[in-house]
Amino acid sequence: MALTVALANQKGGVGKTTTTVNLAAYLAGAGKRVLVVDMDPQANASAGLGVHLEPQDKHVYHVLLQPELASEAVRVTELPGLSVLPAHADLAGAAIELVSEEGREYRLNQALSSLRAAYDLVLIDCPPSLGLLTINALAAADRVLIPLQAEYYSLEGLGQLMNTIRLVQDSLNPGLQVLGAFVTMYDGRNRLAGAVVNELKANFPNKLFETMIPRNIKLAEAPSYGQPIGVYDPHSRGAEAYQALTREFLKLFETSS
Repeated sequence: MALTVALANQKGGVGKTTTTVNLAAYLAGAGKRVLVVDMDPQANASAGLGVHLEPQDKHVYHVLLQPELASEAVRVTELPGLSVLPAHADLAGAAIELVSEEGREYRLNQALSSLRAAYDLVLIDCPPSLGLLTINALAAADRVLIPLQAEYYSLEGLGQLMNTIRLVQDSLNPGLQVLGAFVTMYDGRNRLAGAVVNELKANFPNKLFETMIPRNIKLAEAPSYGQPIGVYDPHSRGAEAYQALTREFLKLFETSS
């Protein structure tokens, strides 16, 4: 049965999608069967893995309205062992359509219940908000992985996110746990970045990954080619960092399994 991990942070531009795409690709390369669930209406994780939808194709929007359609919506990527439950711009309207539905917070969990047996890991790319789509992701997840940019606003956002996680634990998913957090877009020449990392270590003990993802132009370029960094430029600093993050993740995965 798959371990389900939500990558969440209500702040945009912190590397959720970049991490989902590249972590999933390296995990698949390590022999894991991986499903990426794209819960962001921008559908960047889907595009970053080379998935482009035709008008007749099913996607997460359909799955939230009719969880029994989940298997029809899954798309296999060109990377062995890696599949995607893709997003579409229509997903933005799902929260409105589900507002009066009973059990609306559990729609994604219902959909994944028929898929988990086929995978080792499910990675959910959450949108940059704490609305119904993210709540669905947290209600369906076993663990939360939190990307944090090395700036002080991240500390404030972390507090809001942790409060949301506690609320979900109390009312929707008592088994939800924080797997850890990691720093993205790190620039070691920036004194502020170093100070923020020290603050995170103090306030998030034993949960901060050692690997820090650097600012790297190759990481920014790869999505426009529909490729993870390991395919686009496997020798770049960004690729090396995500390989290291994957190794750390796998150690925690083995412990969590």
